[in-house]
Amino acid sequence: MIATYSFFNHFFQFARVSFLATCICTSLTLPVIAETETSETDLVAEMTKQLVCYPLELLDINKNRPILATRELCLAVIYHERGAHPLWVSPEGPGEKAYVILDHLKKSYEHGLDTSNYEIERITELWHSTQLTDLTELDALLTYNLVKYFHDLSYGQLKPHEANPELFPEAGEENFDPIKAVELSLASEDLDALLNLLPPQHQHYDNLKSALTRYRQFSDLGDWPPIPPGMTLRPGENDTRVKLLRKRLEMSKDLPLPLLTPGEEVYDTELEKAVIQFQKRHGLEPDGIIGKQTLAALNVTAAERVDIIRLNMARWRWQAHDLGDKYVLVNIASFNLKAYKDGGANRILDIPVIVGKLQHQTPVFSDSIKYVDINPFWNITPSIARDEELPELRKNPYHLTERNIRLFSSWQHNAVELDSTKIDWHSVTKSQMSGYKLRQDPGPGNALGKIKFVFPNNYSVYIHDTPTPNLFNHTQRDFSHGCIRVSDPFALALFVLDDHKNNWTVEKVREVYNQTSRKVIRLSDPLPVHITYQTTWVDKDGTIHFNSDIYARDEELYKALLK
Repeated sequence: MIATYSFFNHFFQFARVSFLATCICTSLTLPVIAETETSETDLVAEMTKQLVCYPLELLDINKNRPILATRELCLAVIYHERGAHPLWVSPEGPGEKAYVILDHLKKSYEHGLDTSNYEIERITELWHSTQLTDLTELDALLTYNLVKYFHDLSYGQLKPHEANPELFPEAGEENFDPIKAVELSLASEDLDALLNLLPPQHQHYDNLKSALTRYRQFSDLGDWPPIPPGMTLRPGENDTRVKLLRKRLEMSKDLPLPLLTPGEEVYDTELEKAVIQFQKRHGLEPDGIIGKQTLAALNVTAAERVDIIRLNMARWRWQAHDLGDKYVLVNIASFNLKAYKDGGANRILDIPVIVGKLQHQTPVFSDSIKYVDINPFWNITPSIARDEELPELRKNPYHLTERNIRLFSSWQHNAVELDSTKIDWHSVTKSQMSGYKLRQDPGPGNALGKIKFVFPNNYSVYIHDTPTPNLFNHTQRDFSHGCIRVSDPFALALFVLDDHKNNWTVEKVREVYNQTSRKVIRLSDPLPVHITYQTTWVDKDGTIHFNSDIYARDEELYKALLK
């Protein structure tokens, strides 16, 4: 599982609980309590009776599932550690921290979470009861839902990973330790402040949280009017749908208050500007024409947009919660790279990128740029060599030499160079092809262009230049094998190196950049890079954007998380 970094990690390392006893919870010996504390004793006794006994062999059956996924097991583990003492209630009722827990559970919707997941209705029913069974049930409910809330805000919910671990490997944390969450909560002098630090602490998450409130208001007001289908609508034309179009764009703040009379049905210049603004916000061709794609985007309801925002807030909880003081952020879904300083307060770069095709999807993860490789070699991956280069070589034995690609006998350091034009490629199997090393020398035709930015990872993904800049003219830019091609590599190099210890000035970087020999610059301080998949985000001026779901992940995540 891709590592996630949250406030939670600063306090402890997660590990699965070791069980040494053959049965926990119901086999506990009650503590000796003074006669004046009989009611407390009764609470402990009642709590012990309610907890489920878990023999060691049953724990073994559950060991491959997260403790959090089995309610009875989770509670048994927690209360075993605490001697079956209630944690949040006393004979007099809920304590101060119980009120804090309930308040946060009720406000979980602000984070796009479903409040029904946290049993608030039942907790509220039990809140004022003084019956022992109700008090112990209330304590258990507060405990279990607290640790669920703790986990869900820190790592995202487990549901997506359980539904599709291949598509959502980073969702949730299987080794989450509920005991540590409880201990941290009990030890905290300010539980409210502690819980407020659980979600991501950066502007990208906070801005979506604000947008969620705004779009819920749109939905509550009855949504915007749907635009009926019809002929393509172009600027200058008259159409009865123009009035609805104006109303729709006014509600989403793309169009200022109308200057014309309500009866106007002409598609004028003012409305065209608003449509172009809408198209830019939705990753569409900004041509001002209401065609099928623009009409479909206009008719997505506010309630549907609310769900999309909730899905993307969940995605942020899967990734690093502290992005760093200086960092690079790539959004696959928006084909965009942004670079920030001062903890995200200052956006330095905002440039287009090319990402992986549907069959070669760019992965989501966080890492750190370790070095910059100027005039790099391109070591062709075995999969590309096997699936793409071999078929071309069977057609043309000069396929490699024509592109300055050299062939080596293996990937070992002592491999010998071979003449690719002398090999009978029809007799070479795909397996044998994977054993060859193919390396393209630096030069004008190099597939990586002039520069690449390397953050070693299990996906063999990096950011690099490209010799085909014309592809950046497309609105949807999914053309690569998974790596990220950047439109302005020189600007990114300046950002990455601007505070490097060897004083890489613009002139110094340009001098090396214009040379033909290879130069590797290792960073004294690795630079955080976060590759995300956000189909909605908020720009620095507060404008919310929605983009196409190029890998069709929203629907799958919706099924797993919200449906």
